[in-house]
Amino acid sequence: MKLVLGAVLALILSPLVFFGVAMVVPVYPVFAGAAAASIVAIAWLVTRKALYAAGVTVVLCGIAAVTVMLPSPAPVPVIPAGVRFWDLPTGSRLAYVSEPARGTARPYPVIFLHGGPGTPGEGVPEGGRELAGEGFDVYAYDQLGAGRSTRLDDVSGYTVARHVADLDAVRSAIGAERVILVGRSWGGTLAAAYMAAHPDRVARAVLTSPGAIWEPAYPDGVGSPWGNGDGPDGSLRFLVQNVLLGLNPAAAHSMVPDREADAYFRELLISVKDATGCPGAAPAPTHTNQPGFYVNQVTSADAETVPDPRPKLRQVHVPTLIVRGQCDYLKWQVTDEYRRTLPNSTFLYVPGAGHSIANGRPDLYRELLTAFLLGRKLPTP
Repeated sequence: MKLVLGAVLALILSPLVFFGVAMVVPVYPVFAGAAAASIVAIAWLVTRKALYAAGVTVVLCGIAAVTVMLPSPAPVPVIPAGVRFWDLPTGSRLAYVSEPARGTARPYPVIFLHGGPGTPGEGVPEGGRELAGEGFDVYAYDQLGAGRSTRLDDVSGYTVARHVADLDAVRSAIGAERVILVGRSWGGTLAAAYMAAHPDRVARAVLTSPGAIWEPAYPDGVGSPWGNGDGPDGSLRFLVQNVLLGLNPAAAHSMVPDREADAYFRELLISVKDATGCPGAAPAPTHTNQPGFYVNQVTSADAETVPDPRPKLRQVHVPTLIVRGQCDYLKWQVTDEYRRTLPNSTFLYVPGAGHSIANGRPDLYRELLTAFLLGRKLPTP
């Protein structure tokens, strides 16, 4: 009876030691080693049999070795031609692509802000080359913690304020007093946060399917595509990582490093990419520029704690185009709040498009960008 009791107690209590130590010392060898030591101690205290304690330890640690401790494969990042880097005074090293202006030069460059947080695209975004042809210098960068940009050793550094500071450092790096922002999804949230902080540094803004201006305004959530995809096969390793993330993100990061976590996150995103458009729409394209798991999780958590930017935004008179697709999974109120908050905004509803207007109605999306930024009459969807 003691033999069974020793094994059961070791199986129950060692995970508690694992998570408990991880909350205090977020170093994977330390909290994993503490859990292994607890197996030995529990089995010995219950049975007083050294050989039995060693056997239980070998069995349980062997199980852990092929589940929790077994890393998943992750690709080695590849830097394509055309990708360059900014080393910013914020400490961030950001990858970017650009398209130089052609023809009559416009006074303000365009900066595309990708979604996520942490889900960059690949190459110059849809509409970028057309804008360059109209005289705009165009830039698109991988935000901190995503794509080919810096990953932080201390994941607590992924904050909304850091992203705003990086964006302002990008503006300075390209030598622009004012910029035009084109933000998609979370990129719209970032653009709003930047306008609240630096309203005098934005000439115009286009926000397509923007995320919430202020997350705490939606305690029941803003809407999600995650229930609409199958997702990759789960594993005990990522389940444990998820628990650690809620207890101590540094411990989760120590156990599952960036490259592995990012590869798994990419599988998750691919599984729901076609659930974000209208039914029957053509499949959304994929690419190999890896998303950032930890920047996504930690920035999203930080967004729940930031001060409300809406009072400042009500005083911002930057001309802003807000675009929403018919099949966007975000709640209607999330988009409508931009229209009600920004005094110099224009709202446009696009039939036949989902969360990504650029994927669902690419021709119209390009026309909208060009017309709005040149001050022309907007095309009718």
